Amino acid sequence: MEDNNVRKVKIFDTTLRDGEQSPGCSMHLNEKLDVAEALEAMGVDVIEAGFPAASEGELKAVKEIAAVLKRSTVAALCRCRKEDIDKGYEAVKDAAHPRLHIFLATSPIHLEYKLRINEDTAIDMIRTHTEYARTLVDDVEFSFEDATRTPHEFLARAARTALEAGATTLNFPDTVGYATPAEMKEMIDYIRANVKGIDKADISVHCHNDLGMAVANSLSAAEAGATQIECTVNGIGERAGNAAMEEIVMAIRTRRDRFGLYTDIVTERIFRTSQLVSGIVGIKLPPNKAVVGKNAFAHESGIHQHGVLANKATYEIMSPKDIGVPENTLLLGKHSGKHAFQELLEEMGYTLTKEQVDAYFPRYKDLADRKKEVTRSDIDALMAGAFRRRVKRIYSLKDYEVTAYKNSASALISLEAEGRIHSDRMTGDGPVDAGFKAINSLTGQNFKLMDYQVHSVSEGKDALGEATVKLASPEDGRTMTGKGISTDVLEASLIAYINATNKLLQEE
Repeated sequence: MEDNNVRKVKIFDTTLRDGEQSPGCSMHLNEKLDVAEALEAMGVDVIEAGFPAASEGELKAVKEIAAVLKRSTVAALCRCRKEDIDKGYEAVKDAAHPRLHIFLATSPIHLEYKLRINEDTAIDMIRTHTEYARTLVDDVEFSFEDATRTPHEFLARAARTALEAGATTLNFPDTVGYATPAEMKEMIDYIRANVKGIDKADISVHCHNDLGMAVANSLSAAEAGATQIECTVNGIGERAGNAAMEEIVMAIRTRRDRFGLYTDIVTERIFRTSQLVSGIVGIKLPPNKAVVGKNAFAHESGIHQHGVLANKATYEIMSPKDIGVPENTLLLGKHSGKHAFQELLEEMGYTLTKEQVDAYFPRYKDLADRKKEVTRSDIDALMAGAFRRRVKRIYSLKDYEVTAYKNSASALISLEAEGRIHSDRMTGDGPVDAGFKAINSLTGQNFKLMDYQVHSVSEGKDALGEATVKLASPEDGRTMTGKGISTDVLEASLIAYINATNKLLQEE
């Protein structure tokens, strides 16, 4: 139980809405559901599932997420338009805890050039649409877009209007990442002093990272009295991204002495959730990324190593275990049986049904045959998809054969589709290029390759290689990311390309 000297800050996650707006971060419906469930399991208070008015596919996704989640509040973003609010309500009405999240820009530059309305019209719109939303749900959040470039006096007037109209959360976004921590504090202080009844509502902030201050700005606002922070996993989002949830949560936990705050986030789930999102959107984390980067707990300097060995607190302000980073110790070999495999999974925090164990044990045996010695990193990579909803397999890799020359290569690819095997041979600049061309020929598609990455997910000369492929449809511009894992990087690349193809061939 938390003591009376600390105050809870709600975590509002917008990975599925603002995060997905990051270029190339499109998710398949099943992937959105997986992320939503992972966020709920972490203890996220509010999950912004999407923008239902954007498309029928988006409405469907929000609706399905709302039906699945039981504990977290599910929010739908809406413009200050009745038709948007109606779509939002349709999407979240069956949620255990529905929220409508309405926004309207309030800064002079947005009012004049984007909306072409004056302040009085903006006030009328805030009042009218907040009141309407409250006839549909009890939980309404109103966001004053570009709040940090809005004069404080008008911002307070807008906040009073929304509050009087029934808003239960007032959000003050730093939409373009313009503010400094001191300015965020000044804004929250002014709102708290000049909006009567503000304590009856949650004060929220939504910070972008254009100047690299999103996390600092969010924490400054919370310290000043904000009760909700809006953020995304790994800080993904438009332009330079959003405030990173894992950094905010661990800063609050690690510096509780300074902030006097806490969250309900289960921090031991941070690392795996970070890896899940990274894998789905195909954005590899920088090694020096705070909290979840590969080097976050690495010590190269001899002085640092000596200090850590003597006492970890010399250079580690938090433990890798706090965020669920697995220890990369040697675990199993090719002679280990199913019982040992199951016991290991339970020790690592995986709870599988008998059917799941039966399904994944052959994959482990194949991995052990290839690697001889299996580590925690290998197991985590192997199990990465164990709890994900499967995207329907239209095509799957059956076999491949590659012949490489100095400046070209030939690839014979065999795919299985609807129980039949189809094969084709193509040439290319190299084995990967030839393989991708053969897949395109077999599937009858001409998807554009937007990104291709290969990296190691474990250690040693027989390390597992992970390939990430991002494809775009030339018809509608949709992008999807596919991932493949194998000790053979070519095989991993082909699997990744096929997975991305399968996603693009399906309608959400």
